[in-house]
Amino acid sequence: MTGVRVAINGFGTIGKRVAKAVQAQPDMIVSGVTKTGPSHGCALANRYGIPLYCTDDSPDRIRSFDGSEYSVSGGLSDLLSVSDVVIDCAPGKVGQKNHHTYLEAGIKHIFQGGEKHELTGISYTSCSNHSQNLGVMGTRVVSCNTTGLARTLVPLREVVGEMRVECTMIRRAADPGDSNKGPVNAIKPVLKVPSHHGPDLMTVAEKIDITSLAVAVPTTIMHVHAIVAYLPSGHGLTTADVLSIWENTPRVISMSGSSDGIPSTAEVMEMARDIGRPWGDLHEIFVWSDGVSLDGNVLRYFQAIHQESDVVPENVDAVRALMDIEQDWRVSVDITDRSIKESFS
Repeated sequence: MTGVRVAINGFGTIGKRVAKAVQAQPDMIVSGVTKTGPSHGCALANRYGIPLYCTDDSPDRIRSFDGSEYSVSGGLSDLLSVSDVVIDCAPGKVGQKNHHTYLEAGIKHIFQGGEKHELTGISYTSCSNHSQNLGVMGTRVVSCNTTGLARTLVPLREVVGEMRVECTMIRRAADPGDSNKGPVNAIKPVLKVPSHHGPDLMTVAEKIDITSLAVAVPTTIMHVHAIVAYLPSGHGLTTADVLSIWENTPRVISMSGSSDGIPSTAEVMEMARDIGRPWGDLHEIFVWSDGVSLDGNVLRYFQAIHQESDVVPENVDAVRALMDIEQDWRVSVDITDRSIKESFS
């Protein structure tokens, strides 16, 4: 099999999902994934048939795999030498070090939203700035929340030209697999005002003047956004028009909380499991259609974000942008999503 050789540096919550999505693509192969030491994640890599490498080049770290049931093909530098692009899915706070490593290796690179925009100087979402990322050396796929904002706001901006937005992010306290985070029995406001999500959106989407607040609540399964968008006068849209725009937008699902029986995030995630998604993932942004209201120039709606998975297909599209193998973002999205869905069957 031939294709773009994609390294995945980090094989945790996001890394394993990105690796599975890349494996499904007709124009990409996973050249390898990294782990810091022998663990159950290594077994998953073996099951996927993906070459395993150590996270760094330390001989002691590489030797930690000796005597285990998992063998590695070398360190990070060895993986980079057999790859065309690396998707960095490492934990936070190591981005600067890894960035230096990638630049020294002369390899194209993609970071996640936990790193700052300034690290690469350019960020990415499929629907808003695919063309600006064509052929660049490195980029950053924005966070799950910023991706969710882009998915629903950018299509509206394409119609109305510009808008002002206020958003409250109701954030999960931890991922389902985390046991060392909270809050457990509290609602915790993020006292940095505005939260980073609004400014982050403006790194990828022009003409959306957005401010955001965030609060963490004791749940693990999804984020919810309460969004108020102020559209320009004379926009000419109705609530039905807005829903129609989203129905024609890739990676957005709109369903009724009442008639479809999906009143909360619990039912949204149950739906994802019912349709057979690996890990019960929902790559799409979920909008409650009966919670959408356009009153004059003021649009109000709720949306839900599956924080473990909505950025996964964005990483695949970002590979095509950096490697300049598909200039049309909608074509890339169609290939990515169709390939992932076919891999489920």
